[in-house]
Amino acid sequence: MISDPQGTILALFLTFCRIGTCVMVLPGFSSGRLPPQIRLFLALTMSLAVMPMLWSTIYPKASAGDATYVGLIFSETLIGLMYGLMARLYTLGLQFLGTVISTMIGLSSPSGPDILDDSSETTVTALINLCAMMVLFILDFHHYVFRALIDSYSVVPFGGHIEVRATLVSVTDTLEQTTFIMLRLASPFILYALMFQFSIGFINKLAPHVPVYFISTPYLVMGGLFMLYLSIAELVTQFSDSFLSVYNGH
Repeated sequence: MISDPQGTILALFLTFCRIGTCVMVLPGFSSGRLPPQIRLFLALTMSLAVMPMLWSTIYPKASAGDATYVGLIFSETLIGLMYGLMARLYTLGLQFLGTVISTMIGLSSPSGPDILDDSSETTVTALINLCAMMVLFILDFHHYVFRALIDSYSVVPFGGHIEVRATLVSVTDTLEQTTFIMLRLASPFILYALMFQFSIGFINKLAPHVPVYFISTPYLVMGGLFMLYLSIAELVTQFSDSFLSVYNGH
């Protein structure tokens, strides 16, 4: 029997603010293909599982029920959003990577519906997104995020002061590292496109009466798809291997 039902509910809600907000923006869990009810019950289940481990930390301040409770709701929601956003920003780099590859190999065709989200993406971007997310889930990336979220109660104490400057620095560092990683992964396709277009330009100067652009496009697409076929496994592997270095760095 629960001796203090009101305090227990208040403590559970504060746990839900941090855990639930992270789940709502976490890659894969925040997919538009996943019904909101499932995300809500998943976040609630995670909160119920975590609350006993953090009972001595959350309950004393939550059971008071004074005016500081509103501030705790705001701070806990912000912390959960920050931890989920770090992973979200890194996976959003896949859209940048897919767009660069599609443009470089001449497959910038009209966008279609994305497999994971409600946005419109090219076929190459959708393929890379799906493969990378499958590998991340196979490697249990969400376990690392949940572990870091539980450890955050010691890094960012419950009810403590939120360092806004440190949060902004973490976001900008994540964006910087994500951009560098995606450019590194897309670099073979960028070099391929530069060399191909440079060669086609020479051919066009030698034979200006030949419509080189229409003749060269099928070869550009064929060579780009062959490169993608050879490198997509290593591309997805390097993307998944870099996740922990980016996420654990913040």
